[in-house]
Amino acid sequence: MTEKHPLDSLTRRRALTGAAGVGAALPVLAACGGGDDGPSTASDPAAGTSAPGGASSSAGEPGSEALAATTDIEVGGGAIYPNEEVVVTQPSEGEFKAFSIVCTHQGCAVSEVSDEGIVCPCHNSVFSISDGSPQGGPATVPLEERAITVEGGRITLG
Repeated sequence: MTEKHPLDSLTRRRALTGAAGVGAALPVLAACGGGDDGPSTASDPAAGTSAPGGASSSAGEPGSEALAATTDIEVGGGAIYPNEEVVVTQPSEGEFKAFSIVCTHQGCAVSEVSDEGIVCPCHNSVFSISDGSPQGGPATVPLEERAITVEGGRITLG
């Protein structure tokens, strides 16, 4: 009886399928990788930048860390905080809103806040900075609103 070599059953189709699976997993793994703990903003849509005054000082309840300073969020704009999975916006002077960064179309993370609104890079859904409602693209359900507290110039979750 002859012994089969392990590669004898490796077909071209199996090799290509395996390679495609590894290639598809790389963007997901890259998105989960380390990196800047600060927010992503519209100032650098490709990579995101840190806004000054990140989550370093306390505000509100003891032990709660500030997500951002109110001065970090531009009127008519917003900032994305990937670690907290939240986007904070300021639709009008002194009015702050927060939404989940998870797009309601297919679960991708939104990537920027532009003049058009909160943008998902996967299929170009755009959401309102005022209420998270879909303004364009395939998404039909608003982003989930997140509770924030604004006190003493600081924004905290909850």
